[in-house]
Amino acid sequence: MTHDTPSSSPLSPLLVLLMATTTGLVVASNYYAQPLLHTIADQLSLSYAKAGIIVTTAQASYAVGLILLVPLGDLVERRRLIVIMMLLAMVGLLISASARSLPMLLAGTAITGAFSVVAQVLVPFAATLAPLETRGKVVGTVMSGLLLGILLARTVAGALSSLGDWHTVYWVAAALMLLNTLALWRLLPRYHQPASLHYGQLITSIAGLFLRYKMYRQRSVLGFLGFAMFSVLWTSLAFLLSAEPWGFNDATIGLFGLAGAAGALSARHAGVLADRGHGQRLTIIGIVILLLSWGLLGLGGTSLIALLAGIVLLDLALQAVHITNMNMVFSLDENARNRLNSGYMFVYFLGGASGSLASAAAYDHQGWWGVVLLGAGLAVVALLYSGLMLAGARRQHPHRQES
Repeated sequence: MTHDTPSSSPLSPLLVLLMATTTGLVVASNYYAQPLLHTIADQLSLSYAKAGIIVTTAQASYAVGLILLVPLGDLVERRRLIVIMMLLAMVGLLISASARSLPMLLAGTAITGAFSVVAQVLVPFAATLAPLETRGKVVGTVMSGLLLGILLARTVAGALSSLGDWHTVYWVAAALMLLNTLALWRLLPRYHQPASLHYGQLITSIAGLFLRYKMYRQRSVLGFLGFAMFSVLWTSLAFLLSAEPWGFNDATIGLFGLAGAAGALSARHAGVLADRGHGQRLTIIGIVILLLSWGLLGLGGTSLIALLAGIVLLDLALQAVHITNMNMVFSLDENARNRLNSGYMFVYFLGGASGSLASAAAYDHQGWWGVVLLGAGLAVVALLYSGLMLAGARRQHPHRQES
């Protein structure tokens, strides 16, 4: 296999843009269903709790892919791996587009979710190809594409559903995935860096990292709780907005993703603050804002202004905590960043899957206030846990202000 180094394969602005677009497109495939859950539930005669399983399946299969598929990037030629995973994710989208029953839709969702972890192969690949002096900028650009994909998927899905129906979203997504894959095959360089560990050792070494680093365990727990809150909100938001007094259609519901994007993108400077040694303080502040956001979201049943403000604050705070987590996790071992990323994101998406499942059940039984109490409860747990983390760090390093 060809081993192209960053110097022999300079990372052009066009390739950076393509990689950022790809990460956004593949991750978006896990979120198209969220603003459409009420429509899917009606057409397939499902309860809201059963419809919520669609989102849970996407996030759980993504978590499994993070552990079982992402480490392959250290074993096989990257371009070939990326293209194959993209094509398989597209197959999942085609199955979802053809679905006329919940089991078929879940099968397509699971396949797409598992192979859409190709985004987590592209991010370290971009870092590998980039020259050292522009590496941070390149990774930030690619990660921005991923974030926008998560948040804008709802807006796109709502608009496409209004033009056709919910199946239309998956047909269009599959077509875009194919075009994107062809571009990757044409423009990505070949790259293979043989690993010193075989596949089984790579997988088991992730567990070893959890055992070795206390901070890794702590930050992963916070990631679990944070993304659980994110999923609690976005899984049930469509149920709230489609019901009285709002009665919004899919396109209007999808527009609420823009509010989330505005909040999350405003937190892009969190990594800089973490670099300067303010990680613990930023974490506490972020979680306090998360708790406050649920107070505003609780008023969302009667006030759109409060609902929008709550969405902006929740996504801003969550992204700040997440970026801080990633910054501190990657600092633990520069030779194991792919595996550190794999393990952290595995736990992160398990939190998302758990939050989705619990949110749909809470809405089914207690309505919007059940969802709000669930989210606020998770915020309280995260605040107490981060307080214990801070107290432990101060006991261990009594003369250090931040860690």
